[in-house]
Formats: sequence, structure tokens, C-alpha cells
Amino acid sequence: MRWMKLVLVLPVLVSPQLRAHSQENAAGRVTQEQSGGDVAAPVLSEALAAQVMLDRAGFSPGEIDGEPGSNLKRALVAFQASHSLPPTGTMDQGTWQRLQQEAGSQPPLTRYTITSDDAAGPFTPDIPADLVEQSKVAALDYRSLLESLGERFHTNPALLKTLNPSATFTKAGESLTVPAVSSLKSISPPSGGVTVVVTKATSSLTLEDADHHVLFHAPVTTGSQHDPLPLGQWKVNGVQQDPQFHYNPALFWDANPANSKALLPPGPNNPVGTVWIDLSKEHYGIHGTPEPSKIGHVESHGCVRLTNWDAEYVATVVKPGTRVIFE
Repeated sequence: MRWMKLVLVLPVLVSPQLRAHSQENAAGRVTQEQSGGDVAAPVLSEALAAQVMLDRAGFSPGEIDGEPGSNLKRALVAFQASHSLPPTGTMDQGTWQRLQQEAGSQPPLTRYTITSDDAAGPFTPDIPADLVEQSKVAALDYRSLLESLGERFHTNPALLKTLNPSATFTKAGESLTVPAVSSLKSISPPSGGVTVVVTKATSSLTLEDADHHVLFHAPVTTGSQHDPLPLGQWKVNGVQQDPQFHYNPALFWDANPANSKALLPPGPNNPVGTVWIDLSKEHYGIHGTPEPSKIGHVESHGCVRLTNWDAEYVATVVKPGTRVIFE
């Protein structure tokens, strides 16, 4: 994927690791000039800048990791097609200018100070992999403050560490460099409502108006060979926030047949994440995930899985009776 060279300005300190990273200009990295002890910005890859801006514009690249990849390319294609731009899947001047119009001119990175509430949790450091064992814990909270901050800023925890090499991510008062994703524009649903379209070929979910104009895009994980996406038209039954998960091994082809049914507690590390959008197709829903890095890249057990933040956003727009198309 080709990337144009962009210069981004933000008044924060640059880390030695990121300063070294800036020398990779031949590989498409943004270069920053140092002036004295402080510099204008931490060095950004153009992929990171694009991911943040697309996220703010409502064309989610999924978990932000600062690397070009399939989710980023799909988000770019969707944004370009929706705004009458050549759908190349690459960043160019016209796309960048339109992104700034849609997402604002705020730099892609900003500063955030960890609060005492952030540091207090609650957290569940040790979450067993086995679903039956998960049913025995009190809650499926974030494992750590770092994981919690990753979700808040739609970002892979490893990238937060790269942006903040001296941070401990354990205490209140620490100032961090984070992606500026908090200003995602809200959708005013058209009078005719929206249609949710899940497309297997592109691993994407879109919210569309009556004229098929895309209002929102996000990557999804949809089914597998064993549990294929049930193509057709369905409807939203309702939305449940912070759902419990009813584990029934009979519904999972890869489950241990010796397992019994179990009720797992709510939390962001619940198998369906922080929200469940129930569909008219029995046993199927649109929901979040405890593993945002896998969205768009792996298979599911038939349901439509998004990052928690994208699923929560979709949940604010749909209502009982909203049409859902699986294609």
C-alpha cells in the first residue's frame, strides 16, 4: 500500500524510540524535525494518522495499531466510495483533505492524564481461557489499566506502550500520548431509519440510509465454515448492554462435549463483549468482543462480532425493527 507523506503537528515530547522510527522515511514514515529539547510532535506513521482520522469520521479501521493492513484499506475504500472519491484504498491528498473536513483538523494524537477512577478499576487480572471456568469468576472486567485504556482509545495496548515508553500504566497522574478518537461524529438517523448491512466478502458492517448511502462502516468477523453467516434479511429485536453470556456447548461445534451449560458474568472480557444486539434469527446477534485485535481477521461461531466500541456505537443507532441484511 502506498502512503503519501504528511507532516502532523502536536505539542508533546517525542520519545527516542519514535524518533528513531522516523528515520524510516523511505518506508513511508512521517519525518519530524527536532528543535531544542522539545519537538513539534511524536513521530506518526501515516497509517496511524489515517486510522485515527477514519475512526473519527465514522469509518472504523477496527483496533488502531499504526500499521497498514486489510482493515485500514477496507475503511479507506468505504470512505472514498461514500464521498465520491476514487476507491483506491490508498491515502492521497484528496482523501486526506476530505477526512479533515469530516473528522476535523484536530491532530491525530493528543494528551491524556490517568485519573484515580481509571486506576481504581475494577480489574480481573486472571481470566481463565475455559468458558466454564469463566462462569466461576465474579466479573469479566478488563485485565489491567493498560487494556482498559486501549479500549477507551480504540488502540492496541502495544501501540500505547510504543507511544509512551516511560509510562507504567498503573497509577493516577501519569500523562500519556494517545490517539485522539473521542470526537467520533454522531449519526442523526434519517427519518426512514437505517439498514444494517453485513457483507461477508469485505468483512464489514455498514449503516446505510434509504438511498444506500453509507453513514458508518466497521470491520467485522462473520461466521466460519462450520457456522456460516446466515445470509438473508433479519430484524433487530432489541439491545442489551453489559450482557451475561449463556454458554451452551451444544451450539458450538468445537466445544468439549463433556462441558455443561454455564452462565458467564458481564464485562468487557465476556465472550460477547459489552453489548448484544439481538436479531430475529434465533441464536444470532451483533455483538462486541474481548479480543479487538482479531476483528476482521479470524472466524466466529456464526454471529457478527465487532470491537466493543463499534458495537456500542451501532447499538445507539438501531432499534427494534431495524432491518438487517446479511449478504
